[in-house]
Amino acid sequence: MSGPVTADDATADAACGAPDAETVEITESRESHVGAFAVRRALPRRGRRTVGAWCFVDHMGPAAITEDRGLDVAPHPHIGLQTVTWLFEGEAVHRDSLGTEQVISPGQLNLMTAGHGVAHSEEGTGSYRGNLQGVQLWVAQPSATRNGAPAFEHHGDLPRVDLDDAVATVLVGELDGVASPARRDTDHLGIDLDLRPGATTVPLRADFEHALVVFTGAVNIADQTVTPGHLAYLGLGREQITLSTVETSRALLFGGVPFDEPVLMWWNYVARDRQEIVQAHADWMAASERFGRVESTLPRIEIGPPPWTR
Repeated sequence: MSGPVTADDATADAACGAPDAETVEITESRESHVGAFAVRRALPRRGRRTVGAWCFVDHMGPAAITEDRGLDVAPHPHIGLQTVTWLFEGEAVHRDSLGTEQVISPGQLNLMTAGHGVAHSEEGTGSYRGNLQGVQLWVAQPSATRNGAPAFEHHGDLPRVDLDDAVATVLVGELDGVASPARRDTDHLGIDLDLRPGATTVPLRADFEHALVVFTGAVNIADQTVTPGHLAYLGLGREQITLSTVETSRALLFGGVPFDEPVLMWWNYVARDRQEIVQAHADWMAASERFGRVESTLPRIEIGPPPWTR
């Protein structure tokens, strides 16, 4: 479910949209493909590269898979980010160059920290048949950790909070005094919202900027309706937000303290400048020890150099 980020998603420089004051700004996701799967890419978009430290949101599926045809995203590299994977339906297996092989199911969270460099694949389990649907997010690592060692963690059970007509699962960060065990390198938040018909008020931190992506149903915010395939940017300065629905809906609320470092993204890399990406890609294409080896039957993904070097 990872990447890749292209010029269609964001320009090849480190500029990004500045945080806004309290607002509701709705943008359309871009249809893309990861492996054989269609995805709706809500972030990054031109003019808004980050929300807090979150820099990538892909809603994948729903799509039917079989024992022989699964996710099948072959080994590929990452630097300078964390991947956060959350499924609503189905099963997939994560393999990485740390030696991890981890099946993920609905209600479980995979979090991989790339640091200086890691490679991974996301594949079918070889036994699951049915629908697969989920979301993968990237979190830009700050300078304090982005050149550190890679790591992986799996959380089979996450805390939940009852909120009016919703159940909130705390994927990352803290909500209403309830904290996820997942690693954070910056001050940020990710909440899965299972919304019943009615109105739900969610407490927020005023020093966070926030955004909402709807996966199923429709959610009304301040007289604007957010449907699948769109991102609602909510800006800074909110202490709460009221979400109303007339049907059962599923959404992701995410945010954080505005990320104050430049972010440059290309393919599966998150960096600060072009030279970092050029070097990382040269290391990947040379099969250097920096990214290690993933024990997968799928061939490594290899592509040409960054466009600014051609």
